[in-house]
Amino acid sequence: MTRRERRGRITNTMRTTRKLVGLATVVSVVLLAWLAIHRTAAQAKEAPFAMHCAEFAGAVLSPELIEMPTAGALIESAAMIGATAQGNQQGGEYCRITGRIKALNPTTPDIRFDLNLPRRWNGRALQIGGGGYNGVVVSGTGVMPFSPDRAPLAQGYATFGDDSGHVGDSSLAEFGLVDEAVTNFGYAHLKKTHDVALALIANAYGRPPQRMYFAGGSTGGREGYTVMQRFPDDYDGVIANSPALNFSGVRLIGVKLGQAEYSTPGGFVPPALLESVYQRTLEVCDRLDGTADGIVSDVEACRAHQAQIIDSLRCALRPSSHDACLTDAQLATLLVMRDGLSLPYRLAWGVSGYRGYNVFQGTQLTGALGLAHQSGRQPAPTFYANGYLFTQGDGYLRYFVARDANFDSLTFDPQRPGKYRSQLVALSATIGSMNPDLSRYIAHGGKLITLQGLADEVISPNQTIAYHDALVARFGKDEVDRFMRLYMVPGFQHGNGVFIPSVDLLGALDAWVTRGVAPETLTATDLAAATNGRSRPLCRYPGFPRYIGKGNVNLASSFVCAQP
Repeated sequence: MTRRERRGRITNTMRTTRKLVGLATVVSVVLLAWLAIHRTAAQAKEAPFAMHCAEFAGAVLSPELIEMPTAGALIESAAMIGATAQGNQQGGEYCRITGRIKALNPTTPDIRFDLNLPRRWNGRALQIGGGGYNGVVVSGTGVMPFSPDRAPLAQGYATFGDDSGHVGDSSLAEFGLVDEAVTNFGYAHLKKTHDVALALIANAYGRPPQRMYFAGGSTGGREGYTVMQRFPDDYDGVIANSPALNFSGVRLIGVKLGQAEYSTPGGFVPPALLESVYQRTLEVCDRLDGTADGIVSDVEACRAHQAQIIDSLRCALRPSSHDACLTDAQLATLLVMRDGLSLPYRLAWGVSGYRGYNVFQGTQLTGALGLAHQSGRQPAPTFYANGYLFTQGDGYLRYFVARDANFDSLTFDPQRPGKYRSQLVALSATIGSMNPDLSRYIAHGGKLITLQGLADEVISPNQTIAYHDALVARFGKDEVDRFMRLYMVPGFQHGNGVFIPSVDLLGALDAWVTRGVAPETLTATDLAAATNGRSRPLCRYPGFPRYIGKGNVNLASSFVCAQP
């Protein structure tokens, strides 16, 4: 039998078997098809792995293998990557497969994906999320962000990721003009790629994964919550860090922030003044956790000093000799970010706004993802010049909401969106991940770990906390504790900060899922350049690290997890 005939028989058998089994899982279909061409699991193991890998190249997967509507999938390449191959830092051989999932509409971009199959497989699979507006294929070969040096692929995980169904820089939102691409970005790419990868994994090893995990941060964190809400039976565990849960909300507050900076006379806050605000918060709040270590750990205690901090920075209340102060217009800009967004109408799942940020509790707003560095708005805003939040919000309004590349976001009123209201609500259902009903995921035995910085300047930590609290209100604290761990990290921003935690969350998740060892206080090692190597306890929310009054301030053992 030729390779083409073998592929055709696999596809036809899968199609016939799926009709026979009805709602049976895709994995069962794949295995039955595999048995139909006399390849048992034992025989698959005996066959040279490199030869088996090469057989995937050029294969076509039937649309019936994918639960959501597609035009099928094409495997573009499949090749073994040797343990000593240039660029392979994974510590072993693996089969690298690249392909694309075809859209229903031929004008919609394909979903490009990568799948990595280690020769020494641990029986687990890990789907990895993207960032921003995606647009770049997640390779799945590297180390997970803020994790120890050994990549999941090197640990034996089959890893895979995709580009969410469009090509472009993660800051570009032009694909928002294409309906199917928006649906793919919102949630559909996750299921489509999962089903294709699952079929290929089962085919390669002769059996499906024992455990299926998902891991991602920011947009990838939103994707993690999305798979729990929409596809709860497909995953055993999720790591969802700094999740962009309320996607429409964070984009709308970005627009409000840009309007305060650029449409209000004097509203722009220059970087030097933003740094003064940050330094003032350190002066007041750094020692509240027992030591001056450059980290505001006791955020709630710091919040009690907020009025004092603001008054000390307000120009009207300072001697005229001081120039490092906030005018009323500048203060109003920062209060937009602090207070968040309140809407007089409801988005999907009853969402009525977006929670504010810890502006006066140790959040530094001068970095590459902070507020604007230029006082004038550029025709095409950029992260550094005009701020991450406004730049992303501007693109969202133009391409997703108004669907007009020339739309002026500075003229848009989020409180009174007029004819755009229905589109905003529809988008919040397609892209947002605010549904608090995780009952099927909980019943399935799924676990969740979320880590986020209390100083995050992109995704409000208070929005993440609010979703956690909504789960507690719905299911009760005991039930939430049985499946979720939330770690809020002082000093950690959106990938940067004065404390950047490195911790093995995947190991913690796997131990929880497979052995029932629920993670409690973990130890995080600092990756920040200036303080690299120091450690702190990673405390379960709402706990925070407090210095015990003695011992090396660079060691986690000198701290305890205190309650606010």
